[in-house]
Amino acid sequence: MSGSDVRGLLPPFLLLLICERPGHGYDLIERLARLGASDAEPGQVYRALRSLERAGHLASVWVASEAGPARRRYELTTGGMAELQAWMRRLIEVRQLLETCLTRWSRISQEAGGHGYPAAREQAVLEEVSWVRTRR
Repeated sequence: MSGSDVRGLLPPFLLLLICERPGHGYDLIERLARLGASDAEPGQVYRALRSLERAGHLASVWVASEAGPARRRYELTTGGMAELQAWMRRLIEVRQLLETCLTRWSRISQEAGGHGYPAAREQAVLEEVSWVRTRR
């Protein structure tokens, strides 16, 4: 998925990862990549984390690091768990919609012998467009 595709899904992805295990920004970026969101831009991730924290879904604490400066570790709040559950309900609805869409595409594609839009259907559409233009 491209970075722009992932942007709107960063909140549930981050909430889920933090629910599994609290983490700091760079750690979460690496875990997003392993989740399949490798194109998530760091700036987008940090903005999403700050937004989730401002909304009360995350809390952060500064943790000293042995090999560098202190890092902000993000943890899920009770409100964050409720938000994660709400996101999961919405994503289940989206999955059902996507499955319906893909099933319909599969049927259309099979009608065309696996090559997309059936030629007979395309010809019928072109003929109808032509008929409409001549009636004007």
